[in-house]
Order: sequence, then C-alpha cells, then structure tokens
Amino acid sequence: MRDNINKVAERGERLTSIEDKADNLAVSAQGFKRGANRVRKAMWYKDLKMKMCLALVIIILLVVIIVPIAVHFSR
Repeated sequence: MRDNINKVAERGERLTSIEDKADNLAVSAQGFKRGANRVRKAMWYKDLKMKMCLALVIIILLVVIIVPIAVHFSR
C-alpha cells in the first residue's frame, strides 16, 4: 500500500517536471520563431539591396555603352 502511494507521489513529481520542461520548450520555440522571422526579414532586405545595386550597375553600364554609340551615329 505504501509502495503504491510512493509510486503515485513520484509519478506526480515526474509529471510536474515534464510539464515544466514542456512549458520551457514552448517559450524557447516562440523565441526561436521570432528570431527566425527577424533573420528571414533581414536576409530579404539584404537580398533586395543587392538586387537593386546590381540593377543600378547594369543600367549604368548600358548607358555608358549606348550613349557614345548614339552620339556617334547622330553625327
């Protein structure tokens, strides 16, 4: 009888411990999700900035190539 009572008490303690660990895991998961979203947005902005710089360089190169040709043929 006492063994059963002790086992039930130990089981309750283990369940409480598991609940605490599950709560901690849920909090950590929320923090990870927020951090992942921040990193995703930062990388998206960085990628956008890189694409805009690349587009600007291409436009400048095209202008440097096309303007002298247009000036030469307009004479």
